[in-house]
Amino acid sequence: MKRSRFTEEQIIAVLREHEAGAKTADLARKHGISEATLYNWKAKYGGMDVSDAKRLKALEDENARLKKLLADQMLEASALRELLFKKMVGPAARREAVAHLQAAMGLSERRACSIVGADRKMIRYRSRRPPETALRGRLRELANERRRFGYRRLFILLRRESEPSGINRIYRLYREEGLTVRKRRSRRRAVGTRAPILVEAKPNARWSLDFVHDQFACGRRFRVLNIVDDVTRECLAAIADTSISGRRVARELTELIGRRDKPGMIVSDHGTEFTSNAILAWSQDHIVDWHYIEKGKPMQNGYIESFNGRMRDELLNESLFFGLDHARSALVEWVKDYNTTRPHSSLGYRTPATFAATLTATGEAAALFGGSASSPVAQAALYDVSPTAEALIATG
Repeated sequence: MKRSRFTEEQIIAVLREHEAGAKTADLARKHGISEATLYNWKAKYGGMDVSDAKRLKALEDENARLKKLLADQMLEASALRELLFKKMVGPAARREAVAHLQAAMGLSERRACSIVGADRKMIRYRSRRPPETALRGRLRELANERRRFGYRRLFILLRRESEPSGINRIYRLYREEGLTVRKRRSRRRAVGTRAPILVEAKPNARWSLDFVHDQFACGRRFRVLNIVDDVTRECLAAIADTSISGRRVARELTELIGRRDKPGMIVSDHGTEFTSNAILAWSQDHIVDWHYIEKGKPMQNGYIESFNGRMRDELLNESLFFGLDHARSALVEWVKDYNTTRPHSSLGYRTPATFAATLTATGEAAALFGGSASSPVAQAALYDVSPTAEALIATG
């Protein structure tokens, strides 16, 4: 901005002389200005004192500064839009981004570096490394011969050929040459016939395990390990704690087997607690077949998922827990009510405990009269319900 020869105090003094009766031509000749300048001063500073003129000057300077900041921000936003689809990871990418801003928008190197966030020394740096043409060519040849080999295996092959380069240099050349091995996408494979798992119509034929999560009134989260008998639909255990590991699951299963008989099969998902070494060792020691459902297919474990939904709807969403002891006592009461009082629609609206007793009595009678107690659950005679209850679904 062009700097004025007159300060605000001098301009106000000239205007005061004009207001006192001095002629315009005489004032212009006296102070060496044109009459137009005098009229411009009058239009701008007429009726002001020195303090008002200084305040106006400060506002003008502030306005000019804000306009400059706005223009800078708009220019920076435009430059960032130019770099929207460019990855700026590493010095080479930043050098390319600075060069693009200089070529496309005509920015200076200093301004482009400030927008990109790069040091000017890094932008001006030029690598002095040798081209290593022979090593790059041999690396490409080996990569073409062994297309699924990564840089570690290629490094071993080069070392066998007496190549003295270290693994870091091989990895750098490997990346610069674009030899990274792409991971193959998993293809869908035939899993055979989608047939249900047949189980015997007796208690402890198959158990299902899963976790349910909730939180206390204070916001701290806890989890509940649910164990359900798939045939009788009984809730065998509902263990609540803030953390339940694989060893804890194995210990709870051992205690449950001590109270009941050993299950023929256990079904669960691929949770870290169920795939831990503790569970694998437990299933081998107790000779229990542990079946894992497919990943992302929770309905293959539909019995425990249905039970979790009932627990969530009837207990967890309806209760406010103030501590672990409160949650455990509420779970004990709800599980007792679920097993002995609550009617189950898939069991002909009988309770799981009543249905389990019916199955046990049927199995004992069949064994007493020389029959087989290992009939599948699909037989409707075991339900002992009227023919009108055709909505019952066989387990398995």
